[in-house]
Amino acid sequence: MEIKKISEIKKGDRVEGFFVIKSVDIKVSNNSNTNKYFDFNLGDATGDINAKLWECNEELENTFKQNILVKVKGTVNEWRGKLQLKIEMIRLAEEKDEVKIGDYVAVAPYPPEKMYDDILNYLSKIKNTDIQNIVTNILSDNEEKLMHYPAAKSNHHAVRAGLLYHTTTMLKAGEKLSEIYTFLNTDLLYAGIILHDIGKIYEMNASELGIVSEYTIEGQLIGHIVQGIKMIETASIQVKADKEVSMLLQHMVLAHHYEAEYGSPKKPMIPEAEMLHHLDIMDARMYDMNKALTDTEQGKFSERIWSLDNISIYKSFINK
Repeated sequence: MEIKKISEIKKGDRVEGFFVIKSVDIKVSNNSNTNKYFDFNLGDATGDINAKLWECNEELENTFKQNILVKVKGTVNEWRGKLQLKIEMIRLAEEKDEVKIGDYVAVAPYPPEKMYDDILNYLSKIKNTDIQNIVTNILSDNEEKLMHYPAAKSNHHAVRAGLLYHTTTMLKAGEKLSEIYTFLNTDLLYAGIILHDIGKIYEMNASELGIVSEYTIEGQLIGHIVQGIKMIETASIQVKADKEVSMLLQHMVLAHHYEAEYGSPKKPMIPEAEMLHHLDIMDARMYDMNKALTDTEQGKFSERIWSLDNISIYKSFINK
């Protein structure tokens, strides 16, 4: 049986393929108050399709959850003018399947291992022992999550390993700007960049596919800025770092959103914190602009982008 993408599926096809469970509901048949079935919304990089699995039991309910990758066999029917997949066999994707995650979900343009190594390279450039020890402590405790966590649920860098991507691009930009603004302390700047959004791995629940299902209770009540500060404080105590070093790093994380309405009760009071704020804003806006242009024809305007003050982006005919 041929492996097919959703965009290639037609009515009457016998289908075998890998899909992400975008959503799943347990429903009861209209013909019975006891016969339960699965109502899936399956997706890949080319689209979505509704699917039904008429077998349902407790074991299956505990197996097939939202935001996991599954292999499916079935037949394509049509229901109320839309294609629908009748599932005959379904199982979880396995490592031996050698599935390329980028074919099914949005991913960062570089492998997470490469981006993590880039961060470690900048970490090695930090000369202050206390700063280096704090960052090393936090990175080593959270390496596994960093390999797949996005930087947001739906806004900038909301892709698998998006948090690493956001961090590495900021580090590269920060390095270049520090060559112009030579008074900047690059130890503080690099550390602040690496740590500014680290609390997001506890602010959101994300699957290994990099899809956020929800914000955590702690994330909603406290938020990633305060969570990040707590992580720095804890790490500082563990590595016995100088109190002022810890305080400066906490200030950078605390102030990087600049305004209280966005979660920062303090504005930047050191130049490294000021630079961190502008690097963060610049990288987020450039990412969203580039994404809008990718989906827009030349000579046309994009749809309005909420994260860019609800403006439309024009795609010119001039090539870079």
